[in-house]
Amino acid sequence: MTGLATRYSPIVVPLVGLVALAGTWGRSLPIFGVILIGLLLAATVLVAVHHAEVVAHRVGEPFGSLVLAVAVTVIEVALIISMMMSGGAGTASLARDTVFAAVMITCNGIAGLVLLLGALRRKIAEFHAEGTGSALATVTTLATLCLVIPTFTTSEPGPQFSSVQLAFAGIASLTLYGCFVFTQTIRHRDYFLPPEGSAPEHADAPSNRETLLSLGLLLAALVGVVGMAKLVSPAIESGVAAAGLPNSAVGVVIALLILLPETIAAARAARRNQIQVGLNLAFGSAMASIGLTIPAIAVASIWLSGPLELGLGPLHMVLLALTVAVGVLTVVPGRATLLQGVVHLLIFGSFVFLAVSP
Repeated sequence: MTGLATRYSPIVVPLVGLVALAGTWGRSLPIFGVILIGLLLAATVLVAVHHAEVVAHRVGEPFGSLVLAVAVTVIEVALIISMMMSGGAGTASLARDTVFAAVMITCNGIAGLVLLLGALRRKIAEFHAEGTGSALATVTTLATLCLVIPTFTTSEPGPQFSSVQLAFAGIASLTLYGCFVFTQTIRHRDYFLPPEGSAPEHADAPSNRETLLSLGLLLAALVGVVGMAKLVSPAIESGVAAAGLPNSAVGVVIALLILLPETIAAARAARRNQIQVGLNLAFGSAMASIGLTIPAIAVASIWLSGPLELGLGPLHMVLLALTVAVGVLTVVPGRATLLQGVVHLLIFGSFVFLAVSP
């Protein structure tokens, strides 16, 4: 019975999620209903990434990592916009808090975990410095342009872009992300493939029929995730407020929830000694989180009311600078030990701790 449930759950869960969404949309849920929707939301997120992995396996690397990163980012973008449209305390900085949290989780949490698992398995985690370095450089540029510069602009009061500046940042982000995707998938694809000696993928690629089915279920799961996240978002905000945590913790909770499946996928790759695949997932998700979220927010700002705070404060800028500096030292050799993994995980732990106790 367990095997049967495991076999059919990737098909059943997205459909159940859509039914639950249709039955509860626009209603005020009791605490028991919020818990059930939350559990179904977590299951649907995992199933969504499962189907993304099926599609990724069919198209191969580095396209596979790109599929996963974009799928997760679509969830994140839609969730941010839906919560901002609902209004409430803290929504002015929700996009900034969520995107920055995603950057810290991916560049330190996921990357550190990948390096740690790889070093524990083979003592030395090996990857292509050219590909990973270009990914880190792109993430650094996007993060500085969209999250640091707004703190120092003078066209608008506070850490905000003017409408023209936001449009420029959106276009620049989308252009830079598109150039990186071209480099990753066409121009220098070999820089993002696992080095020789990494464990190959032994499983047979899915058929065209299985791939198309997974693609359809992936889309259904994404719709369900966005809708259910919208339903539970008031509970997240209320829980953060009841715990006496700052509003920025809402963005951290959202990013942790959305990136949990990505973390699992990267950890699986690291256990197969495919360090490059894990790092592609980590930095690719960070890049997509900024490069796709900011343009989407720029378009959505036409309909959104109220200020949009994107600029980081001094504490977060220090953490970003530390992440970039340590990341460069980690990436340049193309080889990492257990120590580098622990250092990145410690930076991630510091970010989480300071988010709770600033």
